[in-house]
Amino acid sequence: MVPSVDLEHPDRDAIVLEDVLFALSDPARLDLVRQLRDGPMAAANCTTIDPRVPKSTKSHMFKVLREAGVIANEPDGRNRRLSLRRDDLDRRFPGLLDAIL
Repeated sequence: MVPSVDLEHPDRDAIVLEDVLFALSDPARLDLVRQLRDGPMAAANCTTIDPRVPKSTKSHMFKVLREAGVIANEPDGRNRRLSLRRDDLDRRFPGLLDAIL
């Protein structure tokens, strides 16, 4: 079995507003974040992403959101678990997510 790789996530204080707004400016990424507001999900279960979209494109979407500090992408067995970093974003930018979502 291949070990899961931990990905780098920015600390709460390192989350930058411009990066968050850029990450949420793409309709497909915004749809993904809207799904995650109901709770974490397996990366393989992201239903708003067209199944015909290449895996590399999906991975890039996850990367943009993770590097901006919008989502956490963590190992979960042989899969990845995605979750919205709502607490961190609400503390850093109060009301932002509610306004956008």
